[in-house]
Amino acid sequence: MNEISLCFVDSNIWLYALIKSRYPQKTEIAKTIIKTKKIIISSQIINEISVNLIRKADFGESRIRDLILSFYKNYVVTDIDDDILITASQLREKHSFSFWDSIVVASALSSYATTLYSEDMQDGIIIDNRLKIVNPLKKPDS
Repeated sequence: MNEISLCFVDSNIWLYALIKSRYPQKTEIAKTIIKTKKIIISSQIINEISVNLIRKADFGESRIRDLILSFYKNYVVTDIDDDILITASQLREKHSFSFWDSIVVASALSSYATTLYSEDMQDGIIIDNRLKIVNPLKKPDS
């Protein structure tokens, strides 16, 4: 994929970049993706990131507000609408995605992303001949 292609980044990748982890290599990979890719994000991902930062990293509301504003300032943010929810339902039937993962994939498709970075979904699967799911954090031998 070329560098101008649009990427959708799942919440787990953002969390590795935003929280000090016991996996420094994963943190570096996540930070590199965020710094070097043209990213689209959805309001669902912002919600998932926010709740996890409050729960796991003790982020206060001021930091959460700053983060939310930063997402809207620095990235294209898509909202969930009826088309995305219908597409998500169709994806669940076809690919057996979880409810929330199907909305992430549908949002990525609706945003014309060519790559979806996620640690939690099947690495390498191509959806609708145009969206590749990539787990950038997997071990090279996996």
